[in-house]
Amino acid sequence: MMKLNYKDYCVTGISGRYITYDHINEFISSLPTSFKIEEIGKSVRGESIKSIVFGNGAKRVLMWSQMHGNESTTTKAVIDLLNYLNKDLIEVSEILNSCTIKIIPILNPDGARGYTRVNANKIDLNRDAQDLSQPESKVLKKVYEDFKPDFCFNLHDQRTIFNVGSTNKPATVSFLAPAFDVKRNNSPSRKLSMQLIAAMNSMLQKEIPGQVGRYDDGFNANCVGDAFQMRKTPTILFEAGHFNNDYDRDVTRAYIFKALVKSLETIKDNTITEYTVEQYLSIPENGKQFVDILVRNIDFEANGFSTSEFVPVQYKEVLEKDKIEFVPQIHDFEKEPEEIFAHKTLNCNDKNDLNWLHENGIMNLLS
Repeated sequence: MMKLNYKDYCVTGISGRYITYDHINEFISSLPTSFKIEEIGKSVRGESIKSIVFGNGAKRVLMWSQMHGNESTTTKAVIDLLNYLNKDLIEVSEILNSCTIKIIPILNPDGARGYTRVNANKIDLNRDAQDLSQPESKVLKKVYEDFKPDFCFNLHDQRTIFNVGSTNKPATVSFLAPAFDVKRNNSPSRKLSMQLIAAMNSMLQKEIPGQVGRYDDGFNANCVGDAFQMRKTPTILFEAGHFNNDYDRDVTRAYIFKALVKSLETIKDNTITEYTVEQYLSIPENGKQFVDILVRNIDFEANGFSTSEFVPVQYKEVLEKDKIEFVPQIHDFEKEPEEIFAHKTLNCNDKNDLNWLHENGIMNLLS
């Protein structure tokens, strides 16, 4: 893979966490006619769902983002990818001559507009692969059946709670080769998914060493990735996670972009067999040991701020006037880990830390 200068391809006008079609339509419309844009269906509330098809190669790659409306990092990354694939470069020509790519930048426009995981009927589209109860689910199924992809990329975000293995490194990017049965057996399609992930991981380890995780592979036939894997199509789950101080996820998007380019180059070059299932399995599984803020309160009996030596705080993402606000809340672990890591640690006995806690409304949570 050639060295990419990401700044040359980043679409800086599209940034932050709140992304709807309003934010990307101008860019999409500016693409040349070689990028075929079409309405492939409508959401529950009647908003257009669009796809972009380009390239004329035999290898067919289908990508969709914002199946969960509040998971927008990968949408920004595919916009950057479109910008890259619109450049007059030899490497781009080779990809477009080898591959035909179809991208649905926002599958769940109602959820995107309301910044919710679910659609307007409060259904999680990634649990609707069998029932197909929602119009957006039917759109994706029809695109899958009509396009007949050789590879599917299911693009998501994950929460800031995830670390890599048992280390104190955040899972900035995570991958999964979804299972196709309860026993999590391998198949030719799942093996290809694993090998392609291994290819992307080999590149990312040079960029963010130790910050790539492997997502839980518990089988659920209602999940789209599992359902497509059951139909023998190699499918990859991408999870865009946290990078230090990057709550807008405009750093993480760069790593997703680079992973997408690496995947297309690997498919184009027929080098997928150079990577192994063992390399995929060597990626540590995600842990759940992070909180956004850990308030250390060593002298809790004396200072009276709380009844604990430490208080874990997690941000809740709230849509306010077309912007995402990060509202601190006391965090309850599903199962408290042996060791807790924090993206920011503050000590109540430190005057500067205490001022920060007051200014950011966190001391109110401790009283």
